[in-house]
Amino acid sequence: MTTQAALPAKAEVRASRRVPGARRNTELILLILAWLVGAYAYANVGLGTEGRLPENLALVIGLVGVLFIGAHVCVRIWAPIADPLLLPVAALLNFLGLSMIHRIDVAEKLRALRNEGPLPSGDMPAQLIWTTLALVLFAGVLVTVRDHRRLQRYTYTAMVAGVVLLLLPMLPVIGSTVNGATLWVQLGPLSFQPSELAKILLTIFFAGYLVVKRDSLALVRRKFLGLGIPRARDLGPILVAWLIALGILAVQKDLGTALMFFGLFVSMLYLATQRKTWLIIGSVMFLFAAVLGYLAFGHVRLRVQVWLDTWSYANDQGYQIAQSLFGLANGGIMGTGLGQGYPQFVPFAKTDFIAAALGEELGLVGFMAILLLYGVIIERALRTAIICRDPFGKLLAAGLGTVLALQVFVVIGGVTRLIPLTGLTTPWLSYGGSALVANWIMLALLLRISDRARRTNLEQSPQVVIKP
Repeated sequence: MTTQAALPAKAEVRASRRVPGARRNTELILLILAWLVGAYAYANVGLGTEGRLPENLALVIGLVGVLFIGAHVCVRIWAPIADPLLLPVAALLNFLGLSMIHRIDVAEKLRALRNEGPLPSGDMPAQLIWTTLALVLFAGVLVTVRDHRRLQRYTYTAMVAGVVLLLLPMLPVIGSTVNGATLWVQLGPLSFQPSELAKILLTIFFAGYLVVKRDSLALVRRKFLGLGIPRARDLGPILVAWLIALGILAVQKDLGTALMFFGLFVSMLYLATQRKTWLIIGSVMFLFAAVLGYLAFGHVRLRVQVWLDTWSYANDQGYQIAQSLFGLANGGIMGTGLGQGYPQFVPFAKTDFIAAALGEELGLVGFMAILLLYGVIIERALRTAIICRDPFGKLLAAGLGTVLALQVFVVIGGVTRLIPLTGLTTPWLSYGGSALVANWIMLALLLRISDRARRTNLEQSPQVVIKP
């Protein structure tokens, strides 16, 4: 057998160049397929609702195609060896979200025509603008963050910025309360949800902090019931995370964000230390906080009661989840078809319940396919963490994957009544600029870590092996 060491230098260079080229071609093919599926869905919305193609079909699919190709070119230039599946899957989810938002816009317009009321402006154009901005920022992250390891320098800066963002909605002038939750910041005509960017900054902080402190956090001085108990002073960080989660729950009335941040930190503690003790401690603290929240806060108690007995509240507080379940049941296995269901009957169908709207018109098969797409992104994020050789990148990739996993679980679990409803948005699908921008930034960071990890492994491994 002849190994790399026996090959001419030119052959090694040619072999190393073929690898990124093949990966990027795979990405381009999958991206084109994602664009075609999204364009087909968008066209079907018009055919199903109005019996004709949407008037803005050429503009929308053309602009989205340009944005996707532009994103691919940026990845090809600045992250050529990154995972080829991440961008196409996220692009498909984004395009499906645009199609469903447009579908609900059409339903609202038809209802206004029947009632002879003013025509609504629709939210799809705004979401398309947010998609454009998100992909511009996606490219900006790839260009400016050439090495993810540099982010470790800003560990505590990220912590301060993340906490400040979480506290911004509580300020009296710019803070805004929507549907009972104080999550928004209003600056003139513009509004955004700071917690979406805070989740990225706090993930960077957790990764940087745990890289430095993981040895002391893994240190066991004594055991109780066979479990290693960490030192009391090492319990400080998880207690702080727990108190912050409770504060969010109490003041901002945001169950989803509290659960996501606390679950993220406990999960990263376990990944960094490999100590099951942290999972058990975190679970006990979560259960205690859940019971305390149920007893102390009326909005938490109401959410649980609606979850346990939805139909008793179906005409008031449980109307959302009841209509969601009706829609999913109406869709059945294969769905009603795009434009053939009644997703407009579900309140907040463009945001919190867009998964239910898609589940009705695409059926259980389409619903599971969407979950599979999320599973692909999460699996590739965790795979990136596994192959990454630097500790900070490993924890950051795992943390970003965990954030997505928790968010999808909380949203889909609430929509399907697996868990109490929490109010988070569905990544890349739901209407909302803050979430869309944050999700594309997270994807850019994952691509950056993936490119660095694969490049390192390519440089340190034999690139060509010739068998006899």
